[in-house]
Amino acid sequence: MKKPRNNRISLTVDEIAKSVGASVEGNGSVSICGAAPIENAGPDEISFLANKRYEKYLATTSAGAVIIDQNTPCSHKSILRHPQPYFAFAQIIDLLYPVESNFEAGVHQASVVDKNSQIAPTASIGPFCYVESGAIIGAHCRLISSVYIGKNVTIGENSLIYPGVMIMNDSQIGKNVIIHSSTVVGSDGFGFVPTKEGIKKIRQIGWVEIGDNVEIGSNVSIDRGALGPTKIAGGAKIDNLVQIAHNVHIGENCLIVAQAGISGSTKLGKNVILAGQAGLTGHIEIGDGAMVGAQAGVSKSVPPGTSVTGYPAREVMELKRIEASMSRLPELLKRVKELEKKLNIKSGD
Repeated sequence: MKKPRNNRISLTVDEIAKSVGASVEGNGSVSICGAAPIENAGPDEISFLANKRYEKYLATTSAGAVIIDQNTPCSHKSILRHPQPYFAFAQIIDLLYPVESNFEAGVHQASVVDKNSQIAPTASIGPFCYVESGAIIGAHCRLISSVYIGKNVTIGENSLIYPGVMIMNDSQIGKNVIIHSSTVVGSDGFGFVPTKEGIKKIRQIGWVEIGDNVEIGSNVSIDRGALGPTKIAGGAKIDNLVQIAHNVHIGENCLIVAQAGISGSTKLGKNVILAGQAGLTGHIEIGDGAMVGAQAGVSKSVPPGTSVTGYPAREVMELKRIEASMSRLPELLKRVKELEKKLNIKSGD
């Protein structure tokens, strides 16, 4: 299969190394115009090694250059050494695949923009968007197409909103925010109260606040606060298919992986990681730097710097001790039966 080559540029290994602060071993004049996985990269492409599982490909790769750490031995003809190969590779992607900036500012004729909204002259509103009264769209923002912006929404400069996103009334979006397709920001929280007559809906009269430099994946649901805001602080990164309930507060630089669910009024500190399908009950706190493992069920607050996993979620080393004990149960049961036999005790006595 032919690889797409759109919007690439060509740089030598020496030029790349200078840009990312790497040292070069071997031929620095090799021309690089793309990036690819180490196992199938071609002679004009660069790759990287950050996981020992792929070290076996160093001897066989056809890549024009490979980025590795300072200690891994390698005889490849062109090597860039960097203390953080994956980080360096991310920088190189930016060099080789610059972001397109040739979009047209202004409002597409197929969009509807309320006369009482404010659209910066350098913003771009693509086809089939709908912008309600009181909305403010900042400089150099891009609404690609089919985006709904509710009343009194604010979107900071340089933000990018992909097709199908819905940002409901009163939501506040910071600068340099990226929101991927089909995400809903500011939907009603799940608030109901049982009565003799049936289930009464509790109106959700809060809003959503999203800080600067946040990226939100596709098909994410972020509920408005029941009272006051649901908050996502600056630098947070949220994967696809995540549920964030009303009045949740997410701290700076948190990483929330696909299919995680966070119940109402739960608070995450800074630099928290929630792995895939982690589930958090409401009204608990996850401390700074804590990590919640994949598919963990968290029903209690987690102290700062703690790693928990499992259901119910337990500290990782505690869970390992429990699992080790469980693996010994068949042998322990056998020994108990032998002791009962010697003592002439019937099981259950």
